[in-house]
Amino acid sequence: MCPAAVNQGDQRGYIIPIGGGEDKDLHPTILRRFVELAGGKNANIVVFPTASRLEDTGLLYEQIFEKLGAGQVSSIPISSRSDCNNPEFAERCSQASGIFITGGNQLRLSSILGGTAVAQMIRAQNARGVPVAGTSAGASIMSEHMMAGGEADQGPSEGGVVLAPGLGLTNAAVIDQHFSQRNRLGRLLSAVSLNPFLLGMGIDEDTAAFIDPHGVFEVVGTGTVTIVDGGAMSYSSAHSARANQNIGMIGLALDILDEGCHYDLNMREAFPPNEEDHRVCSL
Repeated sequence: MCPAAVNQGDQRGYIIPIGGGEDKDLHPTILRRFVELAGGKNANIVVFPTASRLEDTGLLYEQIFEKLGAGQVSSIPISSRSDCNNPEFAERCSQASGIFITGGNQLRLSSILGGTAVAQMIRAQNARGVPVAGTSAGASIMSEHMMAGGEADQGPSEGGVVLAPGLGLTNAAVIDQHFSQRNRLGRLLSAVSLNPFLLGMGIDEDTAAFIDPHGVFEVVGTGTVTIVDGGAMSYSSAHSARANQNIGMIGLALDILDEGCHYDLNMREAFPPNEEDHRVCSL
């Protein structure tokens, strides 16, 4: 699923995958930047707590965004596919200047949202310029191919990753979260081995990739973003590996980006902080 088409005169909104565990109290840098992009005191932020089974998740983020100066915040209590086809919920989404998708279980999120009127409205709003942020499960569902599962603490292997369709806000990368904290490099490599067209993006906790309308992102937060590029890969044994067998991969490129680094998803090129030769994210 490709990102929704951008109409003439519009510019795609930011896509902001967050690795989970973002600082919500002392230094909420990531969430504050999202509020600013959504319009600050003029913002109308809609929160989707669908991935979470905790009843107070939506209320928690309402309070956080209000404290950070957002003009209006509301959560939409979607817990079933019938909820997603409620015209009232789609209309509320259509009025949003910022959309936030909470963490939880990404398969719960995709199986409830996938193909519904609300999902289509999220895609359309982003194509109209509305920033969409998501943390943990909400980060993974942003990509066309969603990271749905896989074993941690092991190398790339046949069956080492489970992929499912996501929202398709970007088709440039497959996104994993809680990355370093849960040792998920192996399953990200497993995903890249299946189709080297995809970039693998692993995002640490309290870290986000602010992806601008041109496909250039800036790293914000206390951790790192790991990029695995298999575009020049000369060998992968993924096609011949037996069940659970390790996979060999030759010719990968690996970038570890800390705060202030940039990455161009179209050119597949990384830049250090303050590097002049790139299209700086206009945060």
